[in-house]
Amino acid sequence: MFLSVLLVMMMMVRWTEAGYTGTVLSHTSKDVQGNIHTTVHRFKFGHSSCGELESWLCSGCTQKIDESSGEWCLREYTTWGSWSFNYYNYGWYYGIYWINNRNGISSPVTQMFVEGRKRSDINRPNSSPQTGILPVMRVPSNCQRNINLLTFDPDGDHVQCRHGSGSDECSTCTPPSVLSLSSSCSLSFSPTNSSDEGSYAVQLVMEDFPSQTINMTDYTGSTVSINSSSSMSRIPVQFVFKVDPAAPSCTAGEYLPRFLPPTPEHGAQFFINVNEMIEINIRAEATQSVITELLFSGPFNMIKNSSGSGNFTLRWTPSDSQNDDNESHPICFVVQATASSSIYQSELRCVIVRVGNIPFIATPSPPKTSRLTVLKLKISTTLSLKDNKDKIEKAIKDELIRRGLPPDIKVRLLSDGSVKVNN
Repeated sequence: MFLSVLLVMMMMVRWTEAGYTGTVLSHTSKDVQGNIHTTVHRFKFGHSSCGELESWLCSGCTQKIDESSGEWCLREYTTWGSWSFNYYNYGWYYGIYWINNRNGISSPVTQMFVEGRKRSDINRPNSSPQTGILPVMRVPSNCQRNINLLTFDPDGDHVQCRHGSGSDECSTCTPPSVLSLSSSCSLSFSPTNSSDEGSYAVQLVMEDFPSQTINMTDYTGSTVSINSSSSMSRIPVQFVFKVDPAAPSCTAGEYLPRFLPPTPEHGAQFFINVNEMIEINIRAEATQSVITELLFSGPFNMIKNSSGSGNFTLRWTPSDSQNDDNESHPICFVVQATASSSIYQSELRCVIVRVGNIPFIATPSPPKTSRLTVLKLKISTTLSLKDNKDKIEKAIKDELIRRGLPPDIKVRLLSDGSVKVNN
């Protein structure tokens, strides 16, 4: 039996009020009881302003994440409930329109395919890949830019991207002519002519594939086998790519902001527990422009602060009331700067915050960068470092493994009290 669930939100607006700037949908499977499992659906969607968004969407059912004044507003809509083991479509067709764009996309279609049958390898239904993007990504027309999307999968599956195709993924499926897409979810922009400047609608689909042949069992007990060429989830990743007028220089750190330490690397994983606060410190520089703001996509109750030009902090405390436990939460951000009337963005960076006692998942490192896993923990002991180094190292290793790191890690306690971990 095929179960099709479609959430429809229809409110017609005039083309002059067009303001859709993209969305990312995701789902996470959690508790399993018999033939029923709990699934959390998260919808992040952008519009040209918070006021316009409130005018057509249900009042009070969404939470604001962040906004770039005068350009976009990002909000989140979350649902959770119990489902039988089955597979279905979940999403909506908007009665609104994309902002004006160069590739002629008008009506957005946002729908995800959920594989809700029980997997034989993990004994629960599949969770979709986790990713994030800002509603508007921008680059000067004369500068090279790669956008490496986060490709984290909670089940350790292989993740690929493609352009949307077909009526359930896009109404008009014309990809941006100025972007090239790799299957590994990297978008590449090369310097182009001023005639190509403007906004483009990007409509991608992210999919996950099992690493080996597995069995899928539905609520009736019927079982089928799928292999590594069969996608299990399809989620939309949609945003606006804006090609701005040429910059005086494309060197990172001059007009285009450049990230500095202690900004986490792209793809870093953080492990925390419910009711435990995470603090992400972000630092950037731009010598020929003025850094004005940090823009991010993440949990709606994340707090953003600035402590001077180019210094920012993101803080978040997950809670049971928001179903944050045993879930992976993507956080993506850019730093934005201005010079005269021009706006410049840094590269996109994304990290994953994993809440609760869930396994460590290795993710591919982007080119020329390292992967970082950050754990916040406290271990108290009356043992002296001088005489009990081995015992303390074992206690730290045991706690790291309990938090989800692989059992073959090597822990070394340094003389200054810091800890070095290798695998």
